[in-house]
Amino acid sequence: MEDSDPNPVIVKQDPFAALRYKEFRSFLGMRFFFTLAYQMQAVVIGYHIYDLTHDPLKLGLVGLCEAIPAIGIALYGGYIADKSEKRSLLIKIFSGVWLASVLMLIITSKYLHLKEDLIVLIMYGLVFCIGIARGFFGPATFSLMAKIVPKELYPNSSTWNSSSWQLATIIGPVAGGFVNWLWGITAAYTFIVILVSISLICIFTLKKHPSTYVPKENIFHSLKEGIQFVFKTKMMVWAMSLDLFSVFFGGAVALLPMFAKDVFHLGSYGLGMMRGAASLGAVITMLAMTRFSPMGKPWRNLLIAVTGFGLSIICYGLSKNFYLTLFFLFLEGSFDSVSVIIRQTIMQLLTPDDMRGRVSAVNSMFIGSSNEIGEFESGLSARLLTLVPAVVFGGSMTIAIAGVTWLKTKSLTKLSLQDINEQTTKAA
Repeated sequence: MEDSDPNPVIVKQDPFAALRYKEFRSFLGMRFFFTLAYQMQAVVIGYHIYDLTHDPLKLGLVGLCEAIPAIGIALYGGYIADKSEKRSLLIKIFSGVWLASVLMLIITSKYLHLKEDLIVLIMYGLVFCIGIARGFFGPATFSLMAKIVPKELYPNSSTWNSSSWQLATIIGPVAGGFVNWLWGITAAYTFIVILVSISLICIFTLKKHPSTYVPKENIFHSLKEGIQFVFKTKMMVWAMSLDLFSVFFGGAVALLPMFAKDVFHLGSYGLGMMRGAASLGAVITMLAMTRFSPMGKPWRNLLIAVTGFGLSIICYGLSKNFYLTLFFLFLEGSFDSVSVIIRQTIMQLLTPDDMRGRVSAVNSMFIGSSNEIGEFESGLSARLLTLVPAVVFGGSMTIAIAGVTWLKTKSLTKLSLQDINEQTTKAA
């Protein structure tokens, strides 16, 4: 045996490792400004439609209008993402979103004097168009991110990617509520169009990334290959299922306009603060995770995070104090961020490079639209059960789902991230 080194070199983990890649910074800029616009848009649309209709079900229909096309086109979007050059595909996607945002600005303008029912109907149609764009956006960005940072930096890049996304979800709702409250809906949509334009500019700074996947069979066989890969990977299936059902029943964020308007009487500014509180908790937690990784026992920590997410929902639903509600929403965002980081890292490690678009498409069918479907479920529950019971029901179901998943996947709770990586390498 050789003697051990008496003066071992300790290599410190670099929390900014992924940020040292210029293209990754451009990627973050693209996502940050788009998410900022998207979150502003969510607050403005939600408050506007509830203000016009005073119907929680019609509020929930906003999410359903986005989810239906996003789910319906997701598999085809994954196929296109795998076989297409990534930058040009993103330019087309963002151009469509930009056009929809401009039309929202025009339709909601007070100078047109459109009837309220017509405004709501057209807004549903434009949200549907954005849902189509989302069906391509998720697979395209997922496959691109894997090409601009080395594999060993996936956990670090996922953390920064999620952190920038959550930072935008703090600023976006507050900015959307504040601008709408102070200057009106036209000013809010003008800001949104500007932000989408900046995001589009960021895409032009990316390099071209030609496809590494050349389809040798027809599209249906290619899509089937992606679906089969997902469903034969136990951890991936359970991670997707856990997120799908927990967010489906925990999608009470759609009911925040009702809390802002009917419970706390604070208008769109209060709505922005509530949506921003959850994102603030997420960002602070994610920044902490750049130093203190939850990947020691990722599956165990994922289940704990989902349980905490459900408890936070119940508490904020029962709260009668605005500031206490903000605190529970802060906790909800914190627990959700842990779940996001773990799931993103697991997905990146388990997915082969030539299948990232298709696997991401299956993932988006499970996860990407679960928020919007959950919003519809929450709106329907609020119509049937009234506001507070609907929120408590959603949180309770989330906890129950985490419990069932734990019973079915006990063996996975013992695995470290290194164990998962080693198993993936052997399988490859």
